[in-house]
Amino acid sequence: MIPNLVKLVKASRAAGIEVIYTVIENLTKDGRDRSLDYKLSNISIAKGSWEAKVVDAVAPAEDDLVIPKTSSSVFNSTNIDYLLRNLGIEELVVTGFVTDQCIDHTVKDAADRGYYATLIRDACMANTRERHEAALSCFAGYCRMLTTAQFLTMIPAARRMASA
Repeated sequence: MIPNLVKLVKASRAAGIEVIYTVIENLTKDGRDRSLDYKLSNISIAKGSWEAKVVDAVAPAEDDLVIPKTSSSVFNSTNIDYLLRNLGIEELVVTGFVTDQCIDHTVKDAADRGYYATLIRDACMANTRERHEAALSCFAGYCRMLTTAQFLTMIPAARRMASA
């Protein structure tokens, strides 16, 4: 999945597509701000810790947004909806980890908020292949699903349309 993320980030930046990262990171030192799900699952990532950083292979550029979250869906514990609307973004390309948890909640919440989401199926992963595939089978009606290669062929067309 990481090599696919590298390709997607590089091509998106070259095309002028906004790249936004979310990381799991407590907003408070003791993690009291975490969702009940994270508390029950014992997910607590200390503010500023190594675990809260974006993977080096796809490190954020100077002006990329990095949004800490404390719930499975980025829409529930951040101001991402506000940011996306201010940026004029109506379409999302979703990648990352974990397909059957954070990705699942984010894709479905995005659809409920009126965003048209595209999930890059080979740039997401779960703890097992079975869990990944099971999650993908539940996304019908919530998003379009493409491979990295399919999305990369669409970028030049999107770029031409944006500059027309």
